[in-house]
Amino acid sequence: MASPETVVCLFRVQAGKEEEFQRLLTDHWPTLRRLNLATDMPPQHFRGEEKSGEPIFVEIFEWASRQAAAMAHEHPEVAALWEPMEQLTEARDGRPPMEFPHVQPIQLHGQA
Repeated sequence: MASPETVVCLFRVQAGKEEEFQRLLTDHWPTLRRLNLATDMPPQHFRGEEKSGEPIFVEIFEWASRQAAAMAHEHPEVAALWEPMEQLTEARDGRPPMEFPHVQPIQLHGQA
């Protein structure tokens, strides 16, 4: 059985486009889940600002597998969300508009 892959999505949203972006983000995980590309673990969402004051959004969720993450790039329903999301983001300070590091949980100080 394939192992889930946790991804931290960082979106550098253009100033003034926050509400439009948030509407798209609202549909992101439910679409991935419906297509069996994400696990049923609910995502976490955060909104903040860069040091410059420009808006950032963060979404953390689990891909069903590494293959699911790759398959998402080929699915038209996912593209219908990702393309407009990309149009609402921007590169800043030499960083890309969006970043998607995959991470694994670690145990610290005897935590269960």
